[in-house]
Amino acid sequence: MHIHTLIIGAGPGGLACARTLAKLGIESLVLERKQVVGPKVCAGGITWSGLISRVPENLAERSFPEQYIRTPLQNVCIREPSPIIATVNRKRLGQFMAKKALTAGAKLRTGVMVRKITSNSIFLQDKINDTKEELSFDYLVGADGSSSLVRRHLGLTSKRLGIGINYQVPGHVDKMEWHLNNAMFGNGYAWIFPHSKTFSIGAYAVRENMAAGNLKNNLIRWAATQGHNLQDQKARAEYINYDFQGWNFGNRFLVGDAAGLASGLTGEGIYPAILSGEQVARTIADKNHSPAVMDSLIRNHARHSRMVKLSKKGFLNSILAELVTLGLRSGMIKFKKLEMAV
Repeated sequence: MHIHTLIIGAGPGGLACARTLAKLGIESLVLERKQVVGPKVCAGGITWSGLISRVPENLAERSFPEQYIRTPLQNVCIREPSPIIATVNRKRLGQFMAKKALTAGAKLRTGVMVRKITSNSIFLQDKINDTKEELSFDYLVGADGSSSLVRRHLGLTSKRLGIGINYQVPGHVDKMEWHLNNAMFGNGYAWIFPHSKTFSIGAYAVRENMAAGNLKNNLIRWAATQGHNLQDQKARAEYINYDFQGWNFGNRFLVGDAAGLASGLTGEGIYPAILSGEQVARTIADKNHSPAVMDSLIRNHARHSRMVKLSKKGFLNSILAELVTLGLRSGMIKFKKLEMAV
């Protein structure tokens, strides 16, 4: 079977790409290894400026015009007239985006594993009935996350990775909190993000700066000081790829985490995935499509990566965290400057 554009991965990036292609009248098929579209290890935070332009406001579980930032020396509340960040349920987001893509005319297959990629074909295995199949393509889009097979097929490495560890805990909290503490989280941070009936509590750090085991242990110890016992809760972890090395490779493209477009500074990945998925679709549809939007996203990504590089040493990271927090507190730095939204 031949498909014009094959998209591997039914995350936000792959589904955004499929929906955009369908609206432009181009055939696409999304392949997803999981049986159910949507669930993923994720704190569920998405910047409001990114959410409001891509996802209906009613999909947000909760939204927050106030952000609480805590460092060893400061306790700051940032306030804006409109929400700064909202929380979404990743399964609901995925199901919503899948429905929109299918309604537009895209096709989706779940429970299939891509085993091999050649110059113009893929070989996949149906995990339910164990059948094997070959599909040829004109264009291939890798939207298959941090461990992307398409990325490896292109010969790209993934050395710059972040680690996100998340606990989804039943209960109610009111404040969206960010905790910067070099001794506990290196050049990353811990968070408490309220959802509708649960809250996300977790930590993010650059892998080069802190091993996953140390990050988890520090998170559990820190959470106890905040009144949250995580010993009996189930942790879920995910690598976050910010090792960007390109997105357009002729008739092969990478989006989102597969492209390394997540923020190395904050781990933010939903918005870059959706935006890059849309832009890849427009590039496939029109070879003369302007790369201006992607260029802006890449510039924001590079700015975040430079900040990560500056903060790798503990002493410098502590100073940088305090200076950024002071800048937010004084209004010299706007929270939006720390976002990936373009």
